[in-house]
Formats: sequence, structure tokens, C-alpha cells
Amino acid sequence: MRALLLFFLLLVSVPASFADARCDVHVPVQRVDLGELSLVYQSVGAPRDPALLLVMGLGGQLIHWPDDVVAALCRQGFRVIRYDNRDVGLSRWNQPPASASLTVELLRYKLGLPVSAPYSLTDMANDGVRLMDTLEIRQFHVLGVSMGGMIAQHIAAMAPGRVRSLTLVMSSSGAIGLPAPAPALVQLLARRGAPSREAAIEQQADLLAALGSPEVPDDRAALLEQAAVAYDRAFNPEGVKRQIMAILAEPSRVELLNQLRVPTLVVHGTADPLLPVMHGVHLAAHIRGSQLRLIPGLAHRFQERFKAPLLGAVLPYLQAHRQDVTHIARL
Repeated sequence: MRALLLFFLLLVSVPASFADARCDVHVPVQRVDLGELSLVYQSVGAPRDPALLLVMGLGGQLIHWPDDVVAALCRQGFRVIRYDNRDVGLSRWNQPPASASLTVELLRYKLGLPVSAPYSLTDMANDGVRLMDTLEIRQFHVLGVSMGGMIAQHIAAMAPGRVRSLTLVMSSSGAIGLPAPAPALVQLLARRGAPSREAAIEQQADLLAALGSPEVPDDRAALLEQAAVAYDRAFNPEGVKRQIMAILAEPSRVELLNQLRVPTLVVHGTADPLLPVMHGVHLAAHIRGSQLRLIPGLAHRFQERFKAPLLGAVLPYLQAHRQDVTHIARL
């Protein structure tokens, strides 16, 4: 009887240990060459599992996807792939992009004039598709946050037969007339020059604080530590400026969204200071059959208090579509 009990305990513990090994968020990053640039990515999970591509927002590196969130997604049975967008993190240009002035393009944007950018959000979406091509992943799920959600919209439009589901967090349709962020927040976003490491870290901590929820008091030391880790991994203010220009040059995506037929979940916070809640509402309204989940108090950051509500919205949706390919058959 004792031996039988020991065997049972070993049996029930094996799946958990296997899951921990399979979902190791500390596996080494890898680099893939896409011609004019090379992207750094990390693949967490078993290669045979359905792939979930994570697309980060403005200036964000792959490390800005919290490890516990990545592990939770992996434990749902996904192969989670997070990567550094072009111009951030450890991604590198093989052919440097054309130079441009953010100051000039911001002025043109404010005057209602066309904005020029060295590359577009469509180009950035193509990076994600080409990454999946290189990894020989035919079908995959996409989860994008903020600018990453805008890129994800383009990925779904480019490859509707390959995207099994689309999850858009803290994102927007880019339509004219939606509520604008506070001017002070825009200035913090555009403030990218810093004379020293210390100044750059202070600036980033200021931005993180401004993007947080008013319901959650921030620990300044924790914000500074988060900013320092990101700075020491990679610091490319010119790249972030080019990403801002790509957003400014982007037209409304309403027509694109009206044509999407990919299962979509839209998640937005009621306290988002950068993309106020109507951005999420409008986004969901223009994607046929989409689901909308509003999270009270959520702002524009992965703050600890809101990880559980975010995962509570996202995980059941992804699990419901993990093996679903019925929409692909209708395309």
C-alpha cells in the first residue's frame, strides 16, 4: 500500500515538473536574420504546441512581457514567442533606416499634414510574419499590446488564414476623433534624449509612473530598477523616435478592421491615460464578432494588481481557441 501511494504521488507530480521545464522563461534568446534587419526572439514551450506570438508596444523590449505572464500563457499549452521589435532591444539593422526628424514630423502631425516615417507599422507587422516564416510556423495566435496591438491588426489582415485568434490589449483603431492622451504624457513619451544613464533611467521611471493606474501607488525604487534593467539590456532612443513616427504616419485602420474575420478579443482598462477606454470600445465595435472585456482601474502598464484580471480575461479566450481552426475554413 505504501509503495502504491508513493507511485501515485510521483505520477501526479510529473505533469507539474514537466510543465515547469517546458515553460522555462529563462531559455536563451535567439537571433533570426530577415535581410535588412535581424530580430532577437525567445521561444518558451514545446515546439509541437500551438504558437502564440507576443507583440510589444512602443519602445518595449521582449523583457517587458512579465515572466510570470509568459509562464502562465505557456502552461495553457502554448509555445510562447516574444521578440524585440525592430529598433528596440537587441534587434539590429543590417541596413540602417533613413534618417528623419521627430520634431518636424510632430509639427506636421499637429498641423494635419502628412507625416513621413522611415518605416510603417505594416513593415513591423511583416517582421512578425517573417519571423514565423523562418521558424516554419504556419498557423499561430497573436497577442499585441498598445502599439503591438496595432501591429497585430496588420498581421491578422496580412495573414488571415494563418492567424487562429487575435488578442488586442490597450490598443486602438487609430480613428480620427478618439480621445487624445494628456499633452504632458505625450511630452514624456517624446522625451528620449538623456545626457547620462541616470537621467535616462529617471525619465523612464517618470513615464512608467504616468502610465500607471491612479488606484495603485507606485514604488519609485521598483520603477527605477525596472528602467535600469531595460537600459542596461539596450538603449536606443533614436529607434523609439522612429517607432513614434510610424504611429503618427499610420492612417485610420477602421476599413481594415471592418474586413477582419479573425476571432478577436479586445481588452482595455477604464483608467488608461494614453489610449482612453473609448479606443478599446471603438476597436471592438469595428471587428465583426469580437469580444470586449473592460477591466476597471487598469491603465497602460502591466501592474501587479491587474495581472490576475488580465489573465482572467485572456487565458479562457485563448484556451477556447487553442485548437480552433474553423474560421480558417470559412476564409
